[in-house]
Amino acid sequence: MSSELLDALVLLEKEKGISRDVLIEAIEAALVSAYKRNFNQAQNVRVDMNLETGTMRVFARKEVVDEVFDSRLEISIDEARSINPSYEPGDMVELEVTPKEFGRIAAQTAKQVVTQRVREAERGIIYSEFIDREDDIMTGIVQRQDSRFIYVSLGKIEALLPQSEQMSTETYKPHDRIKVYLTKVEKTTKGPQIFVSRTHPGLLKRLFEIEVPEIYDGTVEIKSVAREAGDRSKISVFTDHEDIDPVGACVGPKGARVQAVVDELKGEKIDIVEWSSDPVEFVANALSPSKVLDVIVSEEEKATTVVVPDYQLSLAIGKRGQNARLAAKLTGWKIDIKSETDAREAGLYPRDELFDFNEDEMDETFDLTEEEIE
Repeated sequence: MSSELLDALVLLEKEKGISRDVLIEAIEAALVSAYKRNFNQAQNVRVDMNLETGTMRVFARKEVVDEVFDSRLEISIDEARSINPSYEPGDMVELEVTPKEFGRIAAQTAKQVVTQRVREAERGIIYSEFIDREDDIMTGIVQRQDSRFIYVSLGKIEALLPQSEQMSTETYKPHDRIKVYLTKVEKTTKGPQIFVSRTHPGLLKRLFEIEVPEIYDGTVEIKSVAREAGDRSKISVFTDHEDIDPVGACVGPKGARVQAVVDELKGEKIDIVEWSSDPVEFVANALSPSKVLDVIVSEEEKATTVVVPDYQLSLAIGKRGQNARLAAKLTGWKIDIKSETDAREAGLYPRDELFDFNEDEMDETFDLTEEEIE
């Protein structure tokens, strides 16, 4: 082995990040294969590479036995002791069998094996890098698309954006830069395969972490997310710092923070509500921007009946039931919405003790007009 090959190993280690020991192991395995193939040998052999001198030698490994049945794999005890008197049956003896033409012939065969091992090692490095990025957000560049996927370049590898994970309101063109959510990283025979999403609720959560420092540092926590991608979403936020308004922190000065997220999601409307451990308060908040008169809770069924003013009924339900549906997903509670008139006729409203809603707090969510909902 020439000094040039040693230099190449060092260069590969620096440029590709592949350990020189991994490459040496690949070369030794290639040389063993080349020896057996080119010299019609089936012996148990190993290759010794001297990194200092650049030389390589082939050794046949034979087991010491009392009676030899296969001379390619076994050596008699008498012959072994002629080499070293300390050998005993069961020991392994190594005999050098390096052919004169071995270097030239082996190099041709080894090249392909080494290239394959280098490629496998590179794939392993990429897999290790991206498996730690599952459930994270990355910026990619749209490359191309077919009937099943949009292919998004993440630098070292192309990720797959399935049709089911694409936003119906978006059109993806080559060279577009988009943020994607890594949903799954798989190890396949052809290398790592990465699946990404534009519709996953986690994308919304990660976007707010980027835009809102209080979420990134843990001061404000996103408790839950409900999303109908491309149309409308709701998130609930909480903080145990009395001097911080969690909703205001997410909205940002003049709505700048939430607007940045809306722009990235191509106009998807976002409601930001304050989380509460009290289901009455939480459900009322979740139905924003609708006003709520009362919330009747059934703990056994994990269900609520919500009373709203007559003129707010359509706003509370939302277009095609979207507002109520998202509120139910956000809170984890079933929600049945009734108008004030129907609730009075059913004897549900008013009750002796009504929840005291703070209408000012209800108005702190991201602005959505009744006309926008309908």
